[in-house]
Amino acid sequence: MSSSADAVVFDRVVKRYGSVTAVDGLSLSIRSGEMFGLIGPDGAGKTTTIRLLCGLLASDGGHINVLGLDPVKQHRDVTRAVGYLSQRFSLYADLSINENIAFFAEIHGMRGYEPARDRLLAMTQLAPFGNRLAGQLSGGMKQKLALACTLIHEPRLIVLDEPTTGVDPVSRREFWKLLSEFLSQGITIVMATPYLDEAERCSRVALLHKGQLLALDQPDALRATLPGSMFEVIGANHRGVVSALRRFPGAANVQLFGERAHIRLAEARPDAEPAIAAFMRNAGVEVSSIRQVSASLEDVFVTRLGDMAS
Repeated sequence: MSSSADAVVFDRVVKRYGSVTAVDGLSLSIRSGEMFGLIGPDGAGKTTTIRLLCGLLASDGGHINVLGLDPVKQHRDVTRAVGYLSQRFSLYADLSINENIAFFAEIHGMRGYEPARDRLLAMTQLAPFGNRLAGQLSGGMKQKLALACTLIHEPRLIVLDEPTTGVDPVSRREFWKLLSEFLSQGITIVMATPYLDEAERCSRVALLHKGQLLALDQPDALRATLPGSMFEVIGANHRGVVSALRRFPGAANVQLFGERAHIRLAEARPDAEPAIAAFMRNAGVEVSSIRQVSASLEDVFVTRLGDMAS
């Protein structure tokens, strides 16, 4: 159900590239003033969904409403109200910070943009570097400048397509702090990200797979959908750990995330940790750590994929 409080509505939207269906009957709504995450691996349909939202692509079916506008038929009005930071957002290396911002302000037909520029530079801590060429900036500073250019026309909605990919952890934290500040000003934020730890910061997330919606809810609510209890098991022989855990009585699901194996038991049991330890010893698999953990969005995503396949 959509409402007047929704900034974005997708209703059974389809987008095809030849024989490939990139977005497959997608229905979702994004509330005004929320930070909404589009989550999924490469090929999930995140970027196509964002380009449809921004009116850069026309859908092959269904309906899209952005701030009460048709993003294709009323593209100019949508462009005025939406800021879009793409994966390949291009700064002009031979222009300074101030000149880049001026360029993007003029693209949007802004006059008297200087007060907005000064606020953005203060928030991004770029004010002392206004005359520095963009080509001489660090990766984190370029990211902040790109965000300032995206926001210079004071949009009501900002759309970010994997904005922290390839950015160092410190710059990622600073970027998220900035997004929180913009959120507090009432701006609606839509972000596509492959990083599920970033998705935890969103008020709601949509889990996408091959253009289809696996789940949509608050991160806490999604994690709560997994029954039983979750344990993290670490051992040097990752494959051996996973293989053994899959034979553990009561194991509902076992997945490997880096060096961490997660085993979800169908039912909670008070002796689970010692029982897993004893089972692994008997299986001849050495482990260095066993502990109970909360289910992550990764666990939810993998489980939902399994449910889809079964």
